[in-house]
Amino acid sequence: MGLLDMIGPVMVGPSSSHTAGACRLALLARHLLGERPRRVEFGLHGSFAKTGKGHGTHLALVAGILGFKPDDERLKESLRLAEGEGVEVVFKTVELGDVHPNTVRMVLEGEKERITVTGSSLGGGLVRIFDLDGFEVRITGAAPTLVIRNVDTPGVVARVARILADDEVNIAYLTVSRKKRGGEAMMSLEVDRPLSEVPLRYLEHLSYILWVRQIPPVMD
Repeated sequence: MGLLDMIGPVMVGPSSSHTAGACRLALLARHLLGERPRRVEFGLHGSFAKTGKGHGTHLALVAGILGFKPDDERLKESLRLAEGEGVEVVFKTVELGDVHPNTVRMVLEGEKERITVTGSSLGGGLVRIFDLDGFEVRITGAAPTLVIRNVDTPGVVARVARILADDEVNIAYLTVSRKKRGGEAMMSLEVDRPLSEVPLRYLEHLSYILWVRQIPPVMD
C-alpha cells in the first residue's frame, strides 16, 4: 500500500470517490469526445444519485467536462462557469443494473461528435470507464491510452500493434470489442508512453480506422 492509498488524492473535497473520482471520469469523457462539449447529460446511478449533491459530485462532474482536474479551485464554481461558456448541463437519475454504485452515464454532444460514456468511481480517486457507445473498453486514466474505433477487418489489431511497436511503444493492456462481425469495433490500449505524432497521424488516415483518441493520464 502506498501513501496515496492511505491519504487519498490531492483534490478539492470532500470525497475521493464522489468528488475526485467523478471529476476524473468526466475529464476522461471530455478527452474521448475530442472537442469542446456543447451539451452533457449526466445519468447518475446508485450512490451518485442518492448522495451526490452532498458530496459535490455534480460540481465535480461538470468541472471535469470543463477540463479541470480534481485539485482545481474552480471546481466549486463549475456550474456557473459552464453556463458562462454556453455548455448545457442536465442531470437525471438512472438505473444501470448490476454495476458499481458510484457510476455515471454521460452523453456528450459537440459540434461534430456525440458519444455515450459510462464509468465508475472505485474509491480513493480510482476510476474506470467500461463502456463507450456500447463497446466494452477499459480506461482507467492511470496511463496514456489509445482508443480506436474501426471497421472490423481481419488483421487490424495486428496492424495497430505493429505501428506501436515501430514507435517503441509498449502495450500494457488491450481490450477489443465489436457488436457484429464485419461491423464497427473498438479497441482501447493502455500504453507505457504516448504514441508519437507521425505514427498517430498515420493511424488516423488508415481506411479502416474511423477515429482515434489519445487520452492522457488523469491520475496525478
